[in-house]
Amino acid sequence: MNRTIAITGASTGIGLATALRFARSGWTVYAGTRNLERERAAYSEETSLHWLEMEVTDPASLERAFAEIAHSTGGKLDVLFCNAGYGYLRALGQAPLEEIRQVFDTNVYGVMNTIQAALPLLREAGYGHILATSSVGGLVGQPFNEIYCASKFAVEGLLESLATYYKPLFNIDVTLIEPGAIATQFVQTVYKHLGETGGILEDEYKPLIDAYTANFAKRASVPQTADSVAEVVFDVVLGEDKPLRVRTSEAAEAFVRHKVEKDPSGTEGVLGTRKLHLGL
Repeated sequence: MNRTIAITGASTGIGLATALRFARSGWTVYAGTRNLERERAAYSEETSLHWLEMEVTDPASLERAFAEIAHSTGGKLDVLFCNAGYGYLRALGQAPLEEIRQVFDTNVYGVMNTIQAALPLLREAGYGHILATSSVGGLVGQPFNEIYCASKFAVEGLLESLATYYKPLFNIDVTLIEPGAIATQFVQTVYKHLGETGGILEDEYKPLIDAYTANFAKRASVPQTADSVAEVVFDVVLGEDKPLRVRTSEAAEAFVRHKVEKDPSGTEGVLGTRKLHLGL
């Protein structure tokens, strides 16, 4: 039986690695990008990989993409992976409001927009699985990452809430993927943006930001690969157990242990909340 997955933010990093992992395993993959011609040319030999324009900050773009998926699949979708997002390194006291809004537009509203667009297809399939790329920063606040962490905390709250009723109501599982440092363009993009917006400013924050970046470089000297994260996603989707939260490496697990040691997968919390509020 042919199964389908849609992935946002699939042009690089975790999204691309996951798209290729599923496509090469016989899945039909609908991969979201903002560079349609480039991706179609680069991956023309991947016959199970179908590139679609998906701008997660534009609901109309997502509506068009999922209408095309519905037309191709008879209106059904098995798995949705909300992966699009980006990092941001700047203290709240330094950050322009417009840049803060841009982070939330992609990292938070982008996930909401994507789920809203895809939900009818997931429901039509009779079973579904929604995954989203969060971060260890969605569980543990970190210096000078407060805006990024706030966006990922929001994604955690969103999916945790959906998990309390999507399974009994729609038969849709919900999972948060929580990596630590990843060997992708993600970090380089963060520092590129920092450079393009004035670099590390010469102000009272600078000594601590310098210390933070130096320590981050040491801690992330051997980052996890995007391929290994894709393997985690693949195993979760195919596995019988569908946890709410999955850390993707031992380093990520160690980083958040003080927050999750009593309920590592988040499953007990979801079941308890479901029983308290819904009696299920």
